Amino acid sequence: MKDKLVILETKRLILRRQKESDVEPLVALWSDPEVTRYLGGPRDQEALRESFEQSGESPFAEDYDLWPVVDKKTGRVIGHSGLLDKEIDEKTEIELVYVIASDHWGKGYATEIALALRDYAFKEMGLDRIVALVEPENKPSERVAVKIGMSYKATITRSKGPRKLYVLDAPEPEA
Repeated sequence: MKDKLVILETKRLILRRQKESDVEPLVALWSDPEVTRYLGGPRDQEALRESFEQSGESPFAEDYDLWPVVDKKTGRVIGHSGLLDKEIDEKTEIELVYVIASDHWGKGYATEIALALRDYAFKEMGLDRIVALVEPENKPSERVAVKIGMSYKATITRSKGPRKLYVLDAPEPEA
């Protein structure tokens, strides 16, 4: 029987809804200065803990959210990825987000989960378009956006500074 918390699986990763046991690994991820360098910096640990505890209590509350990325081999949470709704130029867009723990960088995990989320967004959620907002200095994140088929559209101003807007429209349905 399939675990109802599992959203999708790749060869090496599981993306699933949050459990109580995910709180501490997610707090560690979002309070890591290296991981959050291009994401506005480390977050307050107590605020994170409170937010993640609430998410763990209601894992199905949001259609668009970030979910734990689990390494199938170890069962450890190694990232936080998903789809978030964002206001961009007075329009609601759905952003594909991929955040991976620094000790797992360089292994292709961000690309692997981003490809799976791209397909999930179009095939399972029926979205017409997804975007990525990339801090201009974040070259690895930019490479992931390009690898999954996104194209640079513009540099926009956000509350935390400029972001490169990458866009991907859903593929045309096959005839």
